[in-house]
Amino acid sequence: MRIIPHRYPFLMVDRITKIDGNHITGIKAVSMGEPYFQGHFPGFPLMPGVLQLEAIAQVAGLLMLKRLENAGELAYFMSAEDVKWRKPVRPGDVLVIEVELTKARGKIGKAKGVCKVRGEVVSEAVVTFMLGKG
Repeated sequence: MRIIPHRYPFLMVDRITKIDGNHITGIKAVSMGEPYFQGHFPGFPLMPGVLQLEAIAQVAGLLMLKRLENAGELAYFMSAEDVKWRKPVRPGDVLVIEVELTKARGKIGKAKGVCKVRGEVVSEAVVTFMLGKG
C-alpha cells in the first residue's frame, strides 16, 4: 500500500512474499466477503477472471515501482496479451501471483504473469504498462 495507490475493494494484492531480480510473487486471499461475490455468481461464487488479470498487472507494476529511479511514479495498465483462464477461483482459495518482468525500456514495461491456486495455474497473461506521474 506504500507503493501503489489501489485501495479496497480494488487492491488485488494482500502481500508480496518474494522479490528476486526480475521476479516477484504476491498473494491474494480470496474470501467470501469480497464485494464481487454478491453478483458473480450468487449460489456459485467465482472470482472474476478480469480481477485475476488486474492482480497480475498490480504485481507487475509493483516490481517496476520498487526500483529507486521510479519512486513516486504510478504504473498505468496499457494492454494484455495471451490471456487465459484455466480454472475457477472460489472463496477460500489463496491466489499466488507470480510475475517475471520480461522487458523494461524507459517508462514501458512488459511482464508475464501466472496466478496459481494450490500449485495449479488458474490464469495467465502478458501485461504491458507505462510509468508516469500521478
